[in-house]
Amino acid sequence: MPPAKAFHAHVYFDAQTQQQATELCQQAGTALGLKVGRVHCKRVGPHPRWSCQLSDNIDNFGATLAWLAQHRNGLTVFSHLVTGDDLRDHTDHAIWMGTMLSLDLSIFQ
Repeated sequence: MPPAKAFHAHVYFDAQTQQQATELCQQAGTALGLKVGRVHCKRVGPHPRWSCQLSDNIDNFGATLAWLAQHRNGLTVFSHLVTGDDLRDHTDHAIWMGTMLSLDLSIFQ
């Protein structure tokens, strides 16, 4: 197994929490220097809800998780390592904050 070099944190939201999630992602980008992806108002990839992806190198994973835990204000955040093994990254190498949801893992097979 290659070591993780990066991570993703996916902030999940719906129509009622879209503004809150967008602001959280923008704040995380500014405060932590994270790369902020597009705000997707549709399901993308294995993700069961609308989402925005935050990403950075693995050295910032702990600080990012701590910051998100303090600032997510009820939003669900799904975080995972990026090792090159997408299935394991989205299962064995994953951390949930908030409600655990079922991912569509069929895309990795």
